Amino acid sequence: MSDHRRIPSLTPCAGRCSTVFGDSVCRGCRRFNHEVIRWNTFTLEQQHTVWKRLDAQLDQILVPMLPFANVVLAESFVLSKRVRLHTDASNGRKLYHALKLCEKNKYFASESGLGIQAEHVKPLWQEFERRVLALATASYDLAFLRADYMNLR
Repeated sequence: MSDHRRIPSLTPCAGRCSTVFGDSVCRGCRRFNHEVIRWNTFTLEQQHTVWKRLDAQLDQILVPMLPFANVVLAESFVLSKRVRLHTDASNGRKLYHALKLCEKNKYFASESGLGIQAEHVKPLWQEFERRVLALATASYDLAFLRADYMNLR
């Protein structure tokens, strides 16, 4: 590939957007609805800010849920499946992609580095999605409470 061709930037999109149905927080990627809509107009700094918030949520929720995970093995597993990662992806982001691959094929669990068995994938994924969406929604609510407060001043 020649150097003059632009490589598309990574996006948090998980391919399951729920903002089109009126959700304030996407159930797939957990971005706020305005971030989904405006993503392609954001500067690299704005995109980086969103990535950092999303990664912090993954670190907060997923890392404790996978106490026996080996992040180095999980990252290697994810890259072997041709999933692109930012060079500064958090441990939670790496574990998320490994778990997402296992959610699609539970028999990947033994090679994923997550330290889980195939029968634990589905319930773990469901509990992860519940927790991380609750955290993302709380983050959204807090951001708009702050904005409302600032408008009152």
